[in-house]
Amino acid sequence: MSRQASDARQLIELFQDGRELPACAVLSGDEILLVTEIADACKAAAIQQGCTERTHLVMDARSDWSVALATARNTSLFGDLRMLEISLPTGKPGKTGADALQSLATMAAEGQLPDVRILIRLPTLDWASQKAKWVQTLKKQVLWIDVPSITRAALPGWITERLARQDQSTDADALAWLSDQVEGNLLAAHQEIQKLALLHPAGALTLADIQAAVLNVARYNPFDLRDAMLAGQSDRALAILDGLHAEGEALPLVLWSVGEEIRLLARLAQDPNPENAFRAQRIFGLRERLFKQALQRVPSKAWPAALRHTHEVDCLIKGIPVAGRLSNPWDELARLVLRIASTPGRRPARA
Repeated sequence: MSRQASDARQLIELFQDGRELPACAVLSGDEILLVTEIADACKAAAIQQGCTERTHLVMDARSDWSVALATARNTSLFGDLRMLEISLPTGKPGKTGADALQSLATMAAEGQLPDVRILIRLPTLDWASQKAKWVQTLKKQVLWIDVPSITRAALPGWITERLARQDQSTDADALAWLSDQVEGNLLAAHQEIQKLALLHPAGALTLADIQAAVLNVARYNPFDLRDAMLAGQSDRALAILDGLHAEGEALPLVLWSVGEEIRLLARLAQDPNPENAFRAQRIFGLRERLFKQALQRVPSKAWPAALRHTHEVDCLIKGIPVAGRLSNPWDELARLVLRIASTPGRRPARA
């Protein structure tokens, strides 16, 4: 029983209004704030339905999973409802853990644990993990909830909804500015929105109000840069690159994240059957769509030059001058990123 919604509120409602708590529920997602809010709604519902005891286990592939099974099977002396919460931060339970999770799901689905409500928390699973037997078993037998991530495009709407909860609002320019400051850090976004409720009364907020109150808490990683580059978002790619530079990210790691994609795209551009190549390289979902965008935007004859450019940036990082290239490797990396991210006919700002 798999559930997914574009709005986390819809998932929270699964545990509200006196609805019967499922025998076992799984929360899978990387947005810590949203996962925590949904888990809190589940635990609040358990308390309302008479839960008097909660056991929280943080597990991984090396844990003693017999503890989880024993905890679930223990019978309350007074028949009180109990909650067993299992957190699996790595998403990798190992064989013993996988067997234990399947056993728990089966017992819960068959009504063998009438006094227990089980909540399992997982990160977003990769493609290979989603195909694992234990995952497929849980999806069939218990309530599996995929918690959505908030994309950059959806962030202004999410902020608008959160502001509305505290009877505040703002205009599109302020929403765009605030989204830029908190992108990639939803917990910080939540905190900044709460701060606005403390600093300002209900009603409309101006851009100046928000700028005076909000810190720049945007946090990027090299994979954000990679995705923006592949999607052709040149301005955003440069903003992310500047952010990585300011945060002290290791330049070789940033170049690696960009260079690996360029090397793979150069091979795919020469493949007469790219669809089979995508399967062979295990490129699926969003990453496949981004690759296709890049291949459609960048001419196939341009990829060998992009590969040479990648090598030249690596030389600059190692202190080896390259004729025709800027001496600062960060600046030259920006030119490489723009080579891939810019649309044909557009003059890149840093080219």
